[in-house]
Amino acid sequence: MDTQSIVILDFGSQYTQLIARRIREQNVFSAVLPCTASIAEILAYSPIGIILSGGPSSVYDADAPNADPAILQLGLPTLGICYGLQFIAYHLGGKVVPASKREYGHAEVTIEDPKSPLFADLPPTIQVWMSHGDEALELPAGFHRTAVTSNALAGIANESAKIWAVQFHPEVHHTPLGPQLIRNFVFNLCGAKGDWTPSHFIESTVAAIREKVGKGHVLCALSGGVDSSVAAVLVHRAIGDQLTCVFVNNGVLRKNEFTQVTQNLRGKLGLNLVPVDSSERFLAKLAGVTDPETKRKIIGREFIAVFDDEAARIAEQSGGVDWLVQGTLYPDVIESSSVRGPSQTIKSHHNVGGLPETMKMKLIEPLRDLFKDEVRRIGRDLGMPEDILGRQPFPGPGLAVRILGEVTAERVAILQEADEVVVSEIKAAGLYTKIWQSFAVLLPVQSVGVMGDQRTYANTCAVRAVHSEDGMTADWVPLPYEVLKRISSRIVNEVRGINRVVYDITSKPPGTIEWE
Repeated sequence: MDTQSIVILDFGSQYTQLIARRIREQNVFSAVLPCTASIAEILAYSPIGIILSGGPSSVYDADAPNADPAILQLGLPTLGICYGLQFIAYHLGGKVVPASKREYGHAEVTIEDPKSPLFADLPPTIQVWMSHGDEALELPAGFHRTAVTSNALAGIANESAKIWAVQFHPEVHHTPLGPQLIRNFVFNLCGAKGDWTPSHFIESTVAAIREKVGKGHVLCALSGGVDSSVAAVLVHRAIGDQLTCVFVNNGVLRKNEFTQVTQNLRGKLGLNLVPVDSSERFLAKLAGVTDPETKRKIIGREFIAVFDDEAARIAEQSGGVDWLVQGTLYPDVIESSSVRGPSQTIKSHHNVGGLPETMKMKLIEPLRDLFKDEVRRIGRDLGMPEDILGRQPFPGPGLAVRILGEVTAERVAILQEADEVVVSEIKAAGLYTKIWQSFAVLLPVQSVGVMGDQRTYANTCAVRAVHSEDGMTADWVPLPYEVLKRISSRIVNEVRGINRVVYDITSKPPGTIEWE
């Protein structure tokens, strides 16, 4: 790393990604690593500070997520949050026990040590969000209490060891003054410069790509979405004509997307683009498959197979293709591999979860440390047009994960028509750029209907629209009834094969944004 960073060790909290976002909002780079990361992996990020996240376990559980206690001896400013406080107390000789009064939700914290630099510019009492059932009953040697609630300890510190900890969650919106506490840690205690900006990222990434690629030739997996488009422009800025972009029709794109994206990327971005129609090849591989993970992995493997074929063809002209560019983002990385070791993978994305171990090309993923909104800021600094940057996210496996059950050409065609209605009506209502994602899902459910005095038995379509900052959490959008009415009416009347429309009002968590 050529920039300052704060490393966050994840013990399984649902809020861990929010910690990273709050730090990045201060123009300071932050990286989330599993709590099991080695000291070498942590130091590879050149950290100026470490944060230990919360988590649902108890430190004294036999299967509690654990980190190398040596991280507390690195001499780096360290902040423990919730479980992180208990980890510090437990591993440095204190005593952690089940609390007599568990605290969940809103609480009032009294700051007992107003001189603590962690609480600089904070009032004597603050409103916070608590989520814990344990408490540090006895503190390790050298530590003192810095904050309390009416029920329990809320903060501890050992300034000489550069260790601070709070029992509450400063990263969530329910702790209104939490951002100030995080700023105090990042700037006052860690000495961050706050110079991690889009222009800095572009400059350092372009330099790194040039050094890595040398005179080699690069193939870019281009989908036409925000992520792969920004990745392509970034790599193109670094190596110019050494980049060839390949846009594959995998048979599960949106209606007319193959033609429109090809024209858009050639005309507006000036990229050397090779369109490849492999729709029949993909659909043949997906025949008879209903398991969501299997679908994703099949599409991932087939993508790589197509790129290998194209690389061989392009190699005849360029002398060889050594690298593959993908628009992998941070949420893809986090959700595709457990950051806690023993926890469950939520889902695998084709661009990180379906890659074969013996892939011929080496990967370049210039955006893998970024969230979606950060990618859009990078794109704007690169001078990319807003109609490309403003596109809603579209999953790598495409409509395959919006068709529950088997993916067939007929079912793809039905969903393409329904999805076109949803997108066009959302745009007509002026809501497209205000919503994170809006789309249709084809369900393996048929129901009875009546059309023209005749009984029908056809498919059900679900409509989904969500608000989100980065895809890690999401809330369903209360679309205006008139918009829902037009969407439903048009789908039932215009799309053969669908006679019922339902609206998904599930947030993430507990659901996911996509249905598969």
